Amino acid sequence: MTTLTNDAARHVGRNRTSQVAAFSVDFDNWDTVAGNWDGAYRRGQATIFQHGKWLAAWYGAFAGQPGIEPLIATVRDRATGEVALLLPLIRRKLKRICVVEFADLELTDYNAPLLGPAAPREPKAAAILWRELRLALRRLPGGADLIRFKKMPLDLQGGSNPLAMLDGAGPCSLNGNLVTTGEDFDQYKRSLKRDVRRVLERSWRAFTAYPAATFKIAGEDDEALRVLAALDAQQSARMQHLGVNFVLGDGACADFYRNLVRDGVGDGYAVLSALTVGEEVVATLLGVRSGPRYVMLRVSNAGDKWSACSPGRLVIERTMAALHRDGVREFDFSVGDYDYKRRFGVTPLPLVDISAALSLRGLPYALRDRAARELRKHPKLGAYLKRAPAKPSPREEN
Repeated sequence: MTTLTNDAARHVGRNRTSQVAAFSVDFDNWDTVAGNWDGAYRRGQATIFQHGKWLAAWYGAFAGQPGIEPLIATVRDRATGEVALLLPLIRRKLKRICVVEFADLELTDYNAPLLGPAAPREPKAAAILWRELRLALRRLPGGADLIRFKKMPLDLQGGSNPLAMLDGAGPCSLNGNLVTTGEDFDQYKRSLKRDVRRVLERSWRAFTAYPAATFKIAGEDDEALRVLAALDAQQSARMQHLGVNFVLGDGACADFYRNLVRDGVGDGYAVLSALTVGEEVVATLLGVRSGPRYVMLRVSNAGDKWSACSPGRLVIERTMAALHRDGVREFDFSVGDYDYKRRFGVTPLPLVDISAALSLRGLPYALRDRAARELRKHPKLGAYLKRAPAKPSPREEN
């Protein structure tokens, strides 16, 4: 598969625009739209993962990988020219078919469009947009077999996600985990179960018994990259102990996180916090922040030596307290169902998936996806299936 050059992408956009009454669809690569993305993000509605810093780090790491083609879709109201949706997508080979999906590869927790002023506000208009997007994808040079959108929130900063309104949208196997603290952080802590509060208090006493113990949020690129290296090493050791392949510290995944930290720490989008004793990094937490919302991405600790301090939970609580003082009120523990998240009083955030065949080759995959979504509508059966042993995520330390 050939990645679109700037000229080729503009050529595709001019000549493959969907010829319909309601919406037009253009396609570009990331380099073409990057300069205007931040302005669109400020004016529009999306999740923190459609921020320009996230997408620049993601496409910077993966755009050159074999078989991955950046495909940024701009959907406009044909009558007014106003932007309806911006979709940060890729086209890639998966087995024997060509799939269009969000820029994710299991790194982006919430996939969503960036809503513009002409975004559909009701299901009928959303269905028209969905139809025209699929037509435009079929007309691309090389075409595609399947469109597969996963992990989409229902709400995007107060705006309804048009893709979640579609008839084919159904429950995702994952959900978000949100804590809203309000203005009084101490009151939030008092809302936690008594044993959770006691563990956190005891852990902080045990940790601060070390003379050089401290909590900090990395404020410079060099310091942040050093903490990121410790995070990689700690998670790698943990996953190796569990017999799980660890991929986040190698290749394009490692490039992505380095890009994110190097380019995002300075303006506060990437937040890398740590518990340290002297030069030793005891625990780390990587997250991203936009205004009053913060999402946790990866957490790690230095292992059994520090278990008396419960360092994983402690670095989360200390980070929450520090960011609350700086104006954060929504703390998202991201996807994944772990006990430690429930201890912090998370509320589940529902997500949806949708897929559609773009060719006969893609039809069996679309039907299988739909069957899986229908199965999730039966909670008892889903709960039974969830009892099957699952491998731990390399992003999590529970």
